[in-house]
Amino acid sequence: MISAQDFAESLELEVLVPSTVKEWDLKTTDLNRPGLQFTGYYDYFAYERPQVIGKTEMAYLASLSPETQRERLERYFSYPIPCIVIARGMDCPAMLFEAASAHNVPIYRTQYVTTRLTASMINFLNNRLAPRVTRHGVLVDVFGVGVLLTGESGVGKSECALELIKRGHQLVADDVVDICRVNDNRLVGEAPEMIRHFMEIRGLGIIDIRTMYGIGSVIPSKSIDIVIHLELWRENKEYDRLGLAEEFITILGVKRPHIVMPVRPGRNLAIIVEVAARNWRLKRMGYNAAAELDKRLTEMLQRAQEPKRAPESDDD
Repeated sequence: MISAQDFAESLELEVLVPSTVKEWDLKTTDLNRPGLQFTGYYDYFAYERPQVIGKTEMAYLASLSPETQRERLERYFSYPIPCIVIARGMDCPAMLFEAASAHNVPIYRTQYVTTRLTASMINFLNNRLAPRVTRHGVLVDVFGVGVLLTGESGVGKSECALELIKRGHQLVADDVVDICRVNDNRLVGEAPEMIRHFMEIRGLGIIDIRTMYGIGSVIPSKSIDIVIHLELWRENKEYDRLGLAEEFITILGVKRPHIVMPVRPGRNLAIIVEVAARNWRLKRMGYNAAAELDKRLTEMLQRAQEPKRAPESDDD
């Protein structure tokens, strides 16, 4: 459900026609521009979407005779339209105002041009209607890479994040991460409002990262690029030492690289996380250190297996 008040306030819309409807049950982030409907064509009319009236639609509506305009608007408002937004700060025609008031359909106005308005509305709806899930973990921004640290309680996630913050990186969320899928291949994480900027350190208690390290040490949200799972070192477990086989984890239908990092005394986890973030960026640019080493070893073995040539004779 989309709150009408949140919709108007977030997009900085002026209310021209108020409505008693407080929420809209929107199912899609798409919009509709009713130019075809004003001409009388109603096949495939997406009436369930917010309606955007730009300069083209307004000019055509104004070109109609009063009788035709009234007839077209009556049919248009016979559908359960959630709302109408007028772009470019244009005046609302009297007949449009009267029809919307009669059918309890709110009309908003903005000074934005139509293209900017539609982009802002789609972005707003993407954020509000995105699938969401809550995960236990810590989300940090490391060199511009969103790193989600997961693991059992007490394994050292918060301590690792604290060391990263001391090294100049930024905290997004500690302990609880709200994750939403804003499109088919992008996950964004943020902290719940109640615990935003706070961190729990065992033996010390709750600390306020923003107050202690400054506003530059926190960030409200961040895309999740890699997931690093911290676990206590197990002697009988084989850990990946080359990195040739990349593992993935799926969150809300989106795959993300997944690294299992063993924790034991003496390991500087913050530095290893920094290296993992840099290495991910290198892979995105097409360079894979493990694959390069494997290529060199393969070439060396091939040269070693080639038969040696017999030395040429000096005799004529």
